[in-house]
Amino acid sequence: MITGLTVLTDPHCPLCRRFAAWLGGQPTLVPLELLAAGSDEARRRWPTLDHASTLEDITVVGSDGSVWTKEHAWVMCLWATRPYRGLAERLSRPQLLPLARGAALGAAGLRHLLTREEVQRDDYPDACAGSCQPIAQG
Repeated sequence: MITGLTVLTDPHCPLCRRFAAWLGGQPTLVPLELLAAGSDEARRRWPTLDHASTLEDITVVGSDGSVWTKEHAWVMCLWATRPYRGLAERLSRPQLLPLARGAALGAAGLRHLLTREEVQRDDYPDACAGSCQPIAQG
């Protein structure tokens, strides 16, 4: 029986940070912990987990040791919340899981776009998106 979930998200990803902030503000039906993917704490708790992949895809670890990734992880995050548990139960059905898969893939694509744009804003003056010279790094 699952008595809590830990959600591993990339703290350097703008989409992950927004999602974690949203999720952290939701009323939950089970305790939900947000933890930085790839962190020393995550590595200590789950030494056999593929921590490199947790930086690429949202990963949820249950109190019973179950691990969910990709669309299954998104569904589990919704399942933990009071307002979205019903939606999660519907999305977990085989006929609707492809919808959750599409949302997860869309979020992953958006994540890479947002991350790339954030790097460009940080490395180039005036948010020029890389069309000018990078700022010299000291």
